[in-house]
Amino acid sequence: MTRASCLLLLASLTPLVSRAAAADRRVEIRTREELRAAAAAARPGDTLALAAGSYGALFAAHWQGRPGQPIRLCALDPQAPPVLEGGLHLSACAHVELRDLVVRGAPHNGINIDDGGDLATPAHHVKLVNLLVEDVGGRANADGIKLSGVFDVAVESCTVRRWGRGGSALDLVGCHRATIERCTFEDDPREPAASGVQAKGGSSEVAIRRCRFVHAGQRAVNAGGSTGKPYFRPALTGKDDAEARRITIEDCSFVGSQAPLAFVGVDGAIVRHNTLYAPQRWVLRILQESSGPEFLPCRNVQLSRNLVAYRRSELRSFANIGPGTASETCALDATYWFALDAPQAPPPAELGVRQTHVAGGADPLFRDAEQGDFRLREGSPARGYGVREERDQPKSGK
Repeated sequence: MTRASCLLLLASLTPLVSRAAAADRRVEIRTREELRAAAAAARPGDTLALAAGSYGALFAAHWQGRPGQPIRLCALDPQAPPVLEGGLHLSACAHVELRDLVVRGAPHNGINIDDGGDLATPAHHVKLVNLLVEDVGGRANADGIKLSGVFDVAVESCTVRRWGRGGSALDLVGCHRATIERCTFEDDPREPAASGVQAKGGSSEVAIRRCRFVHAGQRAVNAGGSTGKPYFRPALTGKDDAEARRITIEDCSFVGSQAPLAFVGVDGAIVRHNTLYAPQRWVLRILQESSGPEFLPCRNVQLSRNLVAYRRSELRSFANIGPGTASETCALDATYWFALDAPQAPPPAELGVRQTHVAGGADPLFRDAEQGDFRLREGSPARGYGVREERDQPKSGK
């Protein structure tokens, strides 16, 4: 290549290099006014890094990052996270990351991320990491985190405490390809909210893994639910519709709740290697709350290798099977049962759903259940049931 050709090539690449360099900016923010100005001007590759302090509520629309160049809102120092008092609402966004933030005191939803009401253009590629959301929603039907019409979303290492009495810690409406991992959801057992994690409104391919639920609403996980027909994403087809499809719940621990596991109008759920401790009314519920001939009955719920430690004096029944469901397609395989208040009691025989390879009847030997440590001691008869330790998990998560 001649010198002239090299110079021509370099000249042609210079604008591309300049644009790439200009795209990745880090903006340090210390006041509400600076935050609002930076949010209004955010472009792909921007990192808005907030110093410790209180910034009030924030609404931002049309944050459109790109693959490899997300728009980030994060703490300048993760050890001193900033506080958004009043809530955070992002609308019609793509390729966005929220990290190391506190959201507190919002009168409605703590964090709200949606598609702007346009079902044809969902929000997508959203990542939430190490967020604390607490004391939001009051007595309203309000959520800690509300996601509506979001595809390819990851919620990791987040904590949600005390959300609206009629709402959910994390509510997914019409969300697809979502992972919720290593999160904690904790509520007040004296007056529980409606649910912990809920996936409904046509949601699909939602995986809830290695999360901890402590008195996390009346239904700690509500796989499905009851959604107004205009809010389904995608829109209802009028045939073989479902509130949710293909939900996975694995390696999670549950303390309390009226029902740790509820399946409501769902078509397909895999529930494995979870530990359920002291459920208060039922271990699981299979219900149908969406009415109409277009909806499939709740069906195809498969539970395996779960460990249930319960008090017979607290349960109304082990399972609550509602009318209009296809409970014959649901099954429990290899469940370990232990009655905390009747250690010699045999495992339950009649649940209303098919049960195979029943185990239990002996103390599983938790390390310290009262302190929330559900790891099994050496010699436990429940080895192979309940939450797996990291070394026991397949790398694929399957």
